[in-house]
Amino acid sequence: MRYLIVLLLIAAAWGGYRHLHAPEPVAITPIAATATPSRAAATRVLPAPTQRFSCDGRQHCAQMRSCEEATFFSRNCPDTKMDGDEDGVPCETQWCG
Repeated sequence: MRYLIVLLLIAAAWGGYRHLHAPEPVAITPIAATATPSRAAATRVLPAPTQRFSCDGRQHCAQMRSCEEATFFSRNCPDTKMDGDEDGVPCETQWCG
């Protein structure tokens, strides 16, 4: 009988603990509500991506961190020295090769 009472107390304590530390319920949106996009959402124009680089005086491949950056500088910035063979591909031995 003593074991039964101890077991019931442990079960009650465990239930109380789980009740106090239960995770917050998450609201679930039904799939049918989101399956059909509205006409406005289908014709929405996305904003243009922001420009990641800007001309800041760098001219050499050793100053670049990627092929994308070297290409941007080569095409948009004055006095770059990154396309030695003038084939339109900058930093061929370091980044864009």
